[in-house]
Amino acid sequence: MSQNGYKSNGAAANDRVDAKGELKFSYGGQAVIEGVMMRGAHTAAIAVRDPNGQIVVHEQPLNATLYRGKIAKTPFIRGVIGLWDALGLGTRALMWAADIAIGEEEGEKVNFNGPIGWATVAFSLLLGIGLFFLLPTTAASGIGHWLGLTPDGSAPVGFNAFLVNLIEGVIQLGLLVAYIWAIGRIPDVKRLFGYHGAEHKTINAYEAGAELTPEVVANYPIEHPRCGTAFLLTVVFVSVFIFSLLGRPPFLLLILSRVVLIPVIAGVAYEILRFTARNIKNPIVRLIIKPNLALQHLTTRQPDLHMIEVAIVSFNHVLASEGLLPREELVIPPPRPEAVSPTLAAEKAKA
Repeated sequence: MSQNGYKSNGAAANDRVDAKGELKFSYGGQAVIEGVMMRGAHTAAIAVRDPNGQIVVHEQPLNATLYRGKIAKTPFIRGVIGLWDALGLGTRALMWAADIAIGEEEGEKVNFNGPIGWATVAFSLLLGIGLFFLLPTTAASGIGHWLGLTPDGSAPVGFNAFLVNLIEGVIQLGLLVAYIWAIGRIPDVKRLFGYHGAEHKTINAYEAGAELTPEVVANYPIEHPRCGTAFLLTVVFVSVFIFSLLGRPPFLLLILSRVVLIPVIAGVAYEILRFTARNIKNPIVRLIIKPNLALQHLTTRQPDLHMIEVAIVSFNHVLASEGLLPREELVIPPPRPEAVSPTLAAEKAKA
């Protein structure tokens, strides 16, 4: 353990990698409101800074069948099932983080785990499907008809269908980039993206075998090949290819195919992302993933040391659940009021 109270990973090197020198498990995570969730094979740990600047931690056991059973080893299936479970896990993490970060308001705790929270999630899912799937499909169909590529509103498998599907993918990607860019200008979202950067840096430092202290972790890259943003870009490319195999069916079947094939596209995209992450040292793979890494600059910001501190606390709890860090060596740093979100600090001052 370093003099700052953070655990070095040097002693655990043999536990992190197998006989081939490859990591035994690919850790992941996501940014939440004023914090970070890290996920291992057994547990997800969420660390959030409350309005007083104290880091609060919650550990959530993971489904053994999904994360350590046959499903986790079955190509394509593992991606679909895992992503669905990750969606639920991420949603619960966001709700819990909101409760901790916002705290009490007018004497009553704001509970995002109830009907308000789930209604927000349902609305967000419907909005996402409509904005990033149905709208591009409809717009591409109109453009294809206007250009004479699909004069009858549909087209068999062929070059015309491929062009219209490519147009659909470009619109989909354009909407995604514009949406992320727009919300990224909101101050609180900028902080969320900062925690996203802290999550990436922490995992990059661990995978490099570095000591997990804020000062050391800050030196590591802000991009990571397994990032969810990279997954979204991969989904766009995969969807263009898969949809081109179907041509452009009549409009109602077209819309139905877009919704029904979401799991198929997600499964294929997951396997591609997994392959590129495992072969990141290959020059050709590094060239292929450059767009994925570049897109991550939209959803990440350079974190401050306080944000990295939260990410390290979360990750250390995951390591403890894996038996890679003794529980007695887990450290919760003292409260840091200066690290509280300006928005939350202002709300607290009004109370």
